[in-house]
Amino acid sequence: MHRRHLLRLASLVLLTSIAAALAYPHVAWGDVPYQTYYRDNYDQQYQIQTAYKPAAALGRELFLEDPKKPGVLKHSPLNQPQDLFIDNNNHIYIADTGNNRIVQLDEQGSLIRLLTLEDNPLNRPQGIYVHDNGDIYIADTGNHRILRLNQAGELIKEIVRPQSKLIPSSFKFDPVKVVVDKRGFLYIATLGGYQGLLQLDPQGAFQGFFGANKTSASFIDSVKRLLYSREMYEREISKLPGSITSVDKSKEGFIYTVTKEVNKGQLKKLNIAGLDQLTGKGEFADSMSDGRFGESIRERRSASAGSAQLNDLTVDRDSNMTVIDSRLNVVSQYDGNGNLLFYWGGAAGDTTTKLGLVRIPSAIASDSANQLYILDSENNVVQKYVLSEFGKLVHQANGLTQDGRYEESEPYWKEVYRQNAYYVPAVLGLAKAAYQKGEYKKAQKLFRDAGWAQGYSDSYWQNRLLWFQNKFGLFMNVMILLFVLAFLIRFILRRLNVQIIQKRKASPSHTPTKLRGQLGHALYIVKHPLDGFYGIRHEGRGGLLSATILLLLALAAYGFIRSRTSFIFNPSVIVDVGILNALLQFGIFWIGFVTANYLTSSLSQGEGRFRDVYTASAYAMTPFIWVGVPLTILSGVMTLNEQSIYYFLHYGLYGWAALLLFWQVQGVQNFSVGEAVKNLLLTILTMFVIAILLFIVFSLTNELVRFIYSIYQEVAIR
Repeated sequence: MHRRHLLRLASLVLLTSIAAALAYPHVAWGDVPYQTYYRDNYDQQYQIQTAYKPAAALGRELFLEDPKKPGVLKHSPLNQPQDLFIDNNNHIYIADTGNNRIVQLDEQGSLIRLLTLEDNPLNRPQGIYVHDNGDIYIADTGNHRILRLNQAGELIKEIVRPQSKLIPSSFKFDPVKVVVDKRGFLYIATLGGYQGLLQLDPQGAFQGFFGANKTSASFIDSVKRLLYSREMYEREISKLPGSITSVDKSKEGFIYTVTKEVNKGQLKKLNIAGLDQLTGKGEFADSMSDGRFGESIRERRSASAGSAQLNDLTVDRDSNMTVIDSRLNVVSQYDGNGNLLFYWGGAAGDTTTKLGLVRIPSAIASDSANQLYILDSENNVVQKYVLSEFGKLVHQANGLTQDGRYEESEPYWKEVYRQNAYYVPAVLGLAKAAYQKGEYKKAQKLFRDAGWAQGYSDSYWQNRLLWFQNKFGLFMNVMILLFVLAFLIRFILRRLNVQIIQKRKASPSHTPTKLRGQLGHALYIVKHPLDGFYGIRHEGRGGLLSATILLLLALAAYGFIRSRTSFIFNPSVIVDVGILNALLQFGIFWIGFVTANYLTSSLSQGEGRFRDVYTASAYAMTPFIWVGVPLTILSGVMTLNEQSIYYFLHYGLYGWAALLLFWQVQGVQNFSVGEAVKNLLLTILTMFVIAILLFIVFSLTNELVRFIYSIYQEVAIR
């Protein structure tokens, strides 16, 4: 009987669960209709666990009493809604643009009220904001005004275009988004307002433009500005910075903006002075991207204006920033310093009802529990998303990390790492915790795995310091011993009057061969470059064999530099270990220079033969051997604290090689300085012409092969 009773109870529980799932499908989480991804510092994209799960679709079932039929409810759906806001009570406010009204819903999506202002009707409102004191601000776009209402929905103030000499006469006051700070100052985004956000005081008086974007200028624009007259340049189409699309505010008082039509700075975090706080912040401040799927903020900054189209953003209670891309239909979330956490989304296809999919995202907001709400302006619905267990773990761990509580965050990051060992923020969080605990070797390895050069450098510096402290006594003893041995050997040799060096010079067996002499001539060029190159042409001090050997050594040295430079100065070495492309680039450039230089020198009545140009150009590559190889080895024991030394030698290497190429033109062709400069400029131009001709030849050859192959297919079929 007891067993039968348990079976009945289990069946009842199962049936109840199924019924609840059927009754409330939005809480029955199955497979989500999208994938969540992360993109690391090496531009590698991989799928991770779902961070946000769809929970409900709100705002579809809006019913009002039919004025023509009292007591009968009439369906009144949203119509092209453009903005969304959630207040401190988690009430949802929607700018229902097509219906000229503001819709207020409760946390469950039930209708509370409609704001239509019958005595002063709205006209296509596109922005809504609710202050902490309960006042409601509406960007009434069609009426060119901002309305301020109290909690009861009564009009307090109407703000129209402010009067100021500082505002251009061409400025149009068409507000689309608005936020208000603790002082009551308004920050208004306007249609086409390239000057930035319009900043007004609580009375509506103009205070200035805030957070304007910069105009992007290409190299061609710089050349035009240099060469064109003022009248000619003014006839060019004026380039204006992009106008801010949307704006939000965090609890700390920072103003956040997104812009579509800019190459850099699509997402900004502005302080009270209007300075972007995201510039140079975050672990991967040098990372760039193409705007495809939820990249790091620095990547968004360099995305082309035709790729990512950030439409709106929201800042949650933990200062995490979430943006929506209306073009790619992607939602990306970053922490307060601009580090990517995750992104998800994609094309919704032709669906109009599937939970979690958005056709055209027009606005996004977050509530007190950091749940997200995305407004779909085509399907006229609000999609609600809640954090998954993985997402909660990431938020908890990252919040502690951002506050500098690395050791407290370690258990959370360990659990995240257990669930996904490829999730870089988890590796980075564990590395910071290990560094704070003094586990520098572990931190160094984790920072390298995460791809953060600064953290790796700091950890290595600590390890290097500890090693030096532990080995200092031994190091000093070895130095003293070597000094004593050198002194004793020198003393003994003097007493015994041993002249080994003189005997070796007198011995015929040590007479240098011609090849050795030609190879040794590379050292002479180091001290006397101009005379050395002159000797190659007129005194036969260099040969084809020695030049080929030095060229191969320089090529090997270049490959060694590209593949063995320390991770600190070359982070891409972790994922891009292949050197074939680098060697091909080096070889093609060198061959192109030799060919172009010989051709231009022949036309300029130079004295050098092709073999002379070949030989001298090979000798000019020796800095890669003398400097590149030792510097690469030395980079393994350097940190970012010595980066000025490293980069001075690194760029000096290329500068030295360029100077040697210049001097070889002078010495081999017997040119003056002015003639050598002219010759090098013509050489560079010839290299470009050769590259274009080769491209055309290869393209035409490819088309010819395709044409012949298509004829062959037709003949074979017939």
